[in-house]
Amino acid sequence: MTDRFVVLSGCSGGGKSTLLAELAGRGYAVVDEPGRRIVREELDRGGQALPWADAEAFLRRAVAKALEDRRQAEAQAGWVFFDRGLIDAISGLEDMTGEPALAEFGQAHRYNRTVFLTPPWPEIYETDAERKHGFEQAVTEYGRLVRDYARLGYQTVEVPKRPVGERADFVLARLAP
Repeated sequence: MTDRFVVLSGCSGGGKSTLLAELAGRGYAVVDEPGRRIVREELDRGGQALPWADAEAFLRRAVAKALEDRRQAEAQAGWVFFDRGLIDAISGLEDMTGEPALAEFGQAHRYNRTVFLTPPWPEIYETDAERKHGFEQAVTEYGRLVRDYARLGYQTVEVPKRPVGERADFVLARLAP
């Protein structure tokens, strides 16, 4: 287990990326969401491994990218905050294909036992060129992630709906020894 690898997961459009940017601004190492990076790459090259075109190919790329992110993060000192990560990708892939990969990958590639979840927050939810799914789909995804992190023995902590600085303070306080 890598206790210093901390996952920010939860509802799409719940403020994870904004929270990650706040933590980066405070000097912490961060890893951007694999899915967003893949979408940008695919759009730039005219590829089809997109959640709305070929969701399975997209999720398989997200798994590979998350594994590479973990490998590269080993070189970082101190806390490393991940905007989503391997468990999110494997959870989506297992849900889509029925392939029972969550337990195997989830146990082999552990993060800090505390996972911070951003809850559904309709007041800030937006679609964009990289996020085309609606709020209801995001809420369904949130429920699946809550279930799957619990299945793997993680303690999930919901991040309060507050200004981003207070949210970062909340996360850091929960991690303090």
